[in-house]
Parts: sequence; C-alpha cells; structure tokens
Amino acid sequence: MRSRKNFAALEAVLFACGEPVEVERLAEGLGMETAAVRQQLALYGEELEKSGGLRLLVLGETVQLCAKEEYDEQIQAVVAVKKNTPLSGAALETLAVIAYNQPVTKSFVEQVRGVESGQVVNNLVEKGLVEEAGRLAVPGRPITYRTTPVFLRSFGLSGLGDLPQVPGREDSAGQDEVSSPGEDLSDFPDDNSVGFQPEE
Repeated sequence: MRSRKNFAALEAVLFACGEPVEVERLAEGLGMETAAVRQQLALYGEELEKSGGLRLLVLGETVQLCAKEEYDEQIQAVVAVKKNTPLSGAALETLAVIAYNQPVTKSFVEQVRGVESGQVVNNLVEKGLVEEAGRLAVPGRPITYRTTPVFLRSFGLSGLGDLPQVPGREDSAGQDEVSSPGEDLSDFPDDNSVGFQPEE
C-alpha cells in the first residue's frame, strides 16, 4: 500500500513538472532518502511498462514521464490539429498587442484588452507565434512575452519594422504607447484565413 502511495506521489510530481527532474530533488521534495526514491522509481517504471500510455524516461540523474512510442502517430495527429486551428479574433487581437508593445506581460495584455487573456497567450505560445522573453525585475517577477520568427514568416514580415502602421500612431513597434484594443487591425489576416504549423 505504501508503494502505491509513493507511486501516486511520484506520478503527480513528474506530471506536474513536465520536464526532467533530478532524483535528489525528488527525494528532497517527497521527504525520502535518495536510495529509496531510486528504488521506487525502478518499481514505478516497471508498473508503467505493463499498462497505460506512459513510461518513465531516465536521463542520467534525472527522470521524466513521457508517452510510449507506439502512440507517437496519435499524439502528432492531435498536436497538428491544434497547431493548425485558425486564429480567433481574440488571438489576433492579443497577438497585435504583443507585436506592437513587446516584450509584455499577460497582465499588460489583459489591461489593454480589458478581458482575461492568459489562455489566449498560452495558445499563441503553443503555436510558436509567441515566446517567453524573460522576467520583469519587479515583485513576483512576471514573465514577459515577445513574437517569434515564426510570427514574422507567418505574416510575411522581414522584421517588426514591417508591421502595418496603426491609425493615429506614428511610433513603431516596441514603443511605450499602446494601441487600443478597439483600433482597426484589419491589416492582419482575418481569423478564418490563418492556420499555422510552426516549423520543427
């Protein structure tokens, strides 16, 4: 019974991290000896091999949960569909706010748009159009975001200087002024014509 509880704890931590985790870090977080964690990981790995779609990947002194290779085709199909989904109006608006004012935080985007925009930004990151640009040196150290080369290629731009001028605004992208979410963004493709598949 105790092993099952340990398995559940290991699984929850590895799933939540989503990236390789040092064995010693696991031991410290779970309040266990490193040797005991290694033993539990070995047993847990064996359990995963027997059933389910996950396996335990050991990379030197780190471990990570990953999908079994036999499900690669299904995973790629689902990911491709998600990446190729046309951008919504909200996504285009959010992308415009980031493009003209980068680097910006999610809270900045929300302040400009007047609505919660966290998930929209996350979706743009998944599509490869936006990426993390670092953290602000303020309490909480919020993450800032900027557009990527994929964004430039997708919209046929050679650089941010090629962004269309926003009516009533003479400064270029990246300046302090913020374009109002109600301003005309018609120079961007409409949400029914843009589908993205970022380059690998």
